[in-house]
Amino acid sequence: MSQENGAHGEAGATNGNESRNESRTTGAASTDAGLNARAKAPRGPKGHKSRGWLWSLIAVIVVAALVVGVNAFFTNKQGGDANGDGGASAAKTADTVAIGLKLAPVNLDIRHQSGSALEQILIGNVYESLVSRGSDNKVHPGLAKSWDVSKDGLTYTFHLNDHMNFSNGDTLDAEDVAWSINELKARKYYNYDQVANLDKAEAVDAHTVRITLSAPDSNMLWYLTGRPGLVYDKDATWDEKTGALGSGPYTVESFDPSDKIVFKANPKYWGAAHKAKTENVVIRFLPDDNAGINALKSGDVQVLSPITATLAVPFRDNPDYVVKAGDGSDKFVLAFNMTDAKLKDKRVRQAIRYAIDHRQIIASRGGVDAKLGGPIPKVDPGYEDLSGVYPHDAAKAKKLMKEAGYSEDHPLELTLTYANVYGSELGDQLKSQLKPIGVDLKIDYVEFSTWLQDVHTNGDYELSLVDHAESHDFYKWATPSYYYHYDNRQVRDLYAKALAATSDEEASDYLAKAARIVSEDAPADWLFSWRVTIAYAKGVHGFPQNLSQTVLPLWRITYEK
Repeated sequence: MSQENGAHGEAGATNGNESRNESRTTGAASTDAGLNARAKAPRGPKGHKSRGWLWSLIAVIVVAALVVGVNAFFTNKQGGDANGDGGASAAKTADTVAIGLKLAPVNLDIRHQSGSALEQILIGNVYESLVSRGSDNKVHPGLAKSWDVSKDGLTYTFHLNDHMNFSNGDTLDAEDVAWSINELKARKYYNYDQVANLDKAEAVDAHTVRITLSAPDSNMLWYLTGRPGLVYDKDATWDEKTGALGSGPYTVESFDPSDKIVFKANPKYWGAAHKAKTENVVIRFLPDDNAGINALKSGDVQVLSPITATLAVPFRDNPDYVVKAGDGSDKFVLAFNMTDAKLKDKRVRQAIRYAIDHRQIIASRGGVDAKLGGPIPKVDPGYEDLSGVYPHDAAKAKKLMKEAGYSEDHPLELTLTYANVYGSELGDQLKSQLKPIGVDLKIDYVEFSTWLQDVHTNGDYELSLVDHAESHDFYKWATPSYYYHYDNRQVRDLYAKALAATSDEEASDYLAKAARIVSEDAPADWLFSWRVTIAYAKGVHGFPQNLSQTVLPLWRITYEK
């Protein structure tokens, strides 16, 4: 497997073809005016010494002067002077690109601190993993250029790239890889539990690492693209809260969680294929929508991700910007507490699903999100479009509610608890859509910390709404103790078979079967799959389009002013 196809690969990134109104100069004629003139000049009679050569020479000089003049005119007219003297200047590649993101990490201690913002910013840019994750959400080569898996799925052998080093110049070899993974397990670093089946890692030689599992786990490679697979310098120390020392194409120049993090190209980067194309990348933390929009308009940032789809309309209509929407793993889940007496009646859960008009909800958000209908998003293994399992059908919803003993005159009272960070519009829409079928929905807007305690931890709720952003998180539906309280033996068995599968195809097939059962049981409604909208200035190239909330490789990004 080639390292050029790695996690920070090209899938989903912006490219030159996306720029609007990009001007180009083309010329059909040869650049050698003398050759053109000689090819067209008439020749005199054989052996005759005509003075026509003199006129031909003069013609050549005149044509050459005209070509130079015309080219100069159009170059200045279309591209400007390369040195910026007079007129519009030619496009220059900037040495700094500024990006606006919503979430800021509390600190940079990726071994202990939780938060997806930390992974989004550091993995693939400053730290590198044994294998890497692409913008297609698949596993690609990383520090390991290839790997082998035994037939029983218990032994993984990784073959490392040659001549690797950390940003401080220290050599990176199999000893660092094995030490990093074993330390993760021994010290219980963040996400160590993802690789519970990983027994040990050992360095076979300087370029080979062997990992042994206690039981097969089809997710193992994917988990190793994240924190469990990160490789650290076993001989170095640094302030892990304010700095970072990795092997990636960038180093951390400075970090202020209230403002920004500044990356500088790693001059000692070992990987020619992923060498940083821009010397400096500034990531500004802009949690306020208006602040982000103003920063993009003023040029303080060249990229804004994410931007609310409805707020992106002015940029979409402006030829100086490009607006794109990318796929991700975010799922807006309306969960039904399966231990609640009212919601144990499957007819009620089915009626709610039939009553929800997903098209209307998506349209109100700008029309870029995708219908889902089940627990697995498009970017994950086992995905199937399940939006047809419970299509919008108000009449069928009313019939089911009537069978359960409810109507608009005798409604079922339910309370929806969700964090106020999502705004009130979704709650208002659900209340309006469920009222005609006989559901009187009360809305309890709470602080996110309250939601975490009451709903996620204590399971105290009737209906809940939250954005589940994680990828490969189907295990939640196979874990009865999770706050969904969903318990289906067949689903648990299928998930166990998916984990034990020794091929991606087999695992995906089991997951798809399990996901369909979950959707049909209606323990939740999946309102939509959030597609992240990004806006950037014309001239930006190489910014990842898909999964940019979790995978943000920046080595390819450039900006032509």
